Amino acid sequence: MGGKFVTVLGSYVTDLAFLTDKLPAWGETYMGSGFRMGPGGKGSNQAVAAARAGARVSFISKVGRDLFGDMARRTYQEEGIDTSYLYATDSPTGAASIVVHADNAENSIVVVPGACFELTPNEVAEAKPLIAESAAFVAQLELPVPTVEFGLQLAHSLGVPTILNPAPGRTLPDSIFPLCDTMTPNETEAEIITGRKVASIADADAAADVLLGRGVRNVVVTLGERGALVKNAALREHVPAFRAGEVVDTTGAGDAFSGGFAVALAEGRDLVEAVRFGCAVAGISVTRPGTAPSMPHRHEVDALLARA
Repeated sequence: MGGKFVTVLGSYVTDLAFLTDKLPAWGETYMGSGFRMGPGGKGSNQAVAAARAGARVSFISKVGRDLFGDMARRTYQEEGIDTSYLYATDSPTGAASIVVHADNAENSIVVVPGACFELTPNEVAEAKPLIAESAAFVAQLELPVPTVEFGLQLAHSLGVPTILNPAPGRTLPDSIFPLCDTMTPNETEAEIITGRKVASIADADAAADVLLGRGVRNVVVTLGERGALVKNAALREHVPAFRAGEVVDTTGAGDAFSGGFAVALAEGRDLVEAVRFGCAVAGISVTRPGTAPSMPHRHEVDALLARA
């Protein structure tokens, strides 16, 4: 596979998705209308998105020696993703319960990270030669925060551009923000991290200012169907979303954006163009069911951008 080299540090879990027209109450059993199982986890999804978008990708994580772990290894073989630093453990591979609304495609997710939560800073350190060769380093928050922070610190010390997708949202130590060349929260994550309500583009602007004040160099607040707000010390721009077809499943849209955005930055595109590229990847992904399986290939993204 050609393209620039992107390293993703993150989680793998197997997605168990349930289609329903309502969430059951506690103690209630409700009949759903569909089910599917496939590879997932924010880090894994972003690695697949980046590989399909044209990068050479290496994925740093940990999975169990079980059927779900086998699914992960098979996925990376099929997608051409390097697994030199995909560690194994006797603990179970994680899983995610994803409930998708049958009418509006919104989702509610519970993640049990399992094996990937055992990944240690020392194991990440073993990947230093790999990270040093990367044009972008991507991380999320489905791993222990000390492991994520160590990875960002290592990449930062090597001069590799760092991208933190702070998902799922949580409070973060002050020390992590200056390690982020770019942070890409959605509205909910931006609100959790900054303590500011994010319900509009103006709110996203204010939240971005908080993150810039804490030491992040570039902030991209993703806004779903409203696109994304891009901001740094010299730039503020709203990038509209792409409408690529009927929305089927929004699960994984943020991962699609992150993977595509990382590829575009690795290829040397400027920040706004990289956000447009990421929005195009996400815009296609939501027209398909699933997370990793919904990620588009490069020719599809290029075609959508050309039409736009």
